[in-house]
Amino acid sequence: MKAVVVTQFGYPEVMKCMSVDVPSVKSNQVLIRVKATSVNFADIKSRYGKYHGGTQPPFIPGLDAAGIIEAVGSDVQHLKVGQRVIAFPRTGSYAEYIVADESLTFVLPDNVDFETAAACPIVSFTAYKLLADVARLVPGETVLIHAAAGGVGTTAIQIARILGAGSVIGTVGNENKVAAAIEAGADHVICYENVDFAEKVNELTDGRGADVILDSISGWVSEKSLDCLAMYGRLVHFGNASGEVGQFKTKDLHSSCRSVLGFSLGTTRKERPHLLRSAADHVLSYLAEGRLKMKIGKRFTLEEAAEAHRWVESRKSIGKVLLTVAD
Repeated sequence: MKAVVVTQFGYPEVMKCMSVDVPSVKSNQVLIRVKATSVNFADIKSRYGKYHGGTQPPFIPGLDAAGIIEAVGSDVQHLKVGQRVIAFPRTGSYAEYIVADESLTFVLPDNVDFETAAACPIVSFTAYKLLADVARLVPGETVLIHAAAGGVGTTAIQIARILGAGSVIGTVGNENKVAAAIEAGADHVICYENVDFAEKVNELTDGRGADVILDSISGWVSEKSLDCLAMYGRLVHFGNASGEVGQFKTKDLHSSCRSVLGFSLGTTRKERPHLLRSAADHVLSYLAEGRLKMKIGKRFTLEEAAEAHRWVESRKSIGKVLLTVAD
């Protein structure tokens, strides 16, 4: 089969599309013929050797995929050959075939196409877990979402709406991304290149601040977020796209009853995969009902994986970037 392999840590050109063996299926796994897979920022960090829990080259990158089950292991109970599914594979998704544990494979509704499905798993499962389970969003609350034009951002805006947020505010790094966050459903979008986002959030909330803040940037953005986090507010940190480390002081938390919470979908997939079943049920239902729309920014082929990575690294990408696999 064809697969994209990271041959050594480095820039996009270290990824080569080559022929490798079709992976073998263990008793609790399924073999999936991939129709499409998504490019996530974690893939780029893995290519540089900077992703927590990442592996050494050579390896196939990619975290999620959509496709059709081709074979099932002897202990698989709830899946069968021919089903359309999304999955989090064991050994990378930039390939024509992947294997995934039954516990991390989810059947698609009939009316959800493969590209929509491929754009969904990482960003929608992450967004749902952040808002529903970690932050425990209460209907009517104000949500602030950093990096609001990206894959998680545009998805989180919509899920916040579905879960009953009273107001959704987004931040973006440049003016060109404002429209994408507005299109996703944000009430206000702040470009933090030009404006002190904390001051603006406090102005928009009459001095209260945001009840829930989703932060995948870290560094100064995390620290500044405390300046606009409401009493009893929850700042949920789930990434460090800036490469920086934020610093917090205990005095900023206890008397205001505020919380700083952490979440990693990768850790959850590894340590407590059963926690994702509820997220899958909700997210796939939202997609089937048309309440959740996946924003697909660009499509590339497997052979164009390096170009896809360059596009995501340029910070110009909006929504999800996909790699499609020819039949």
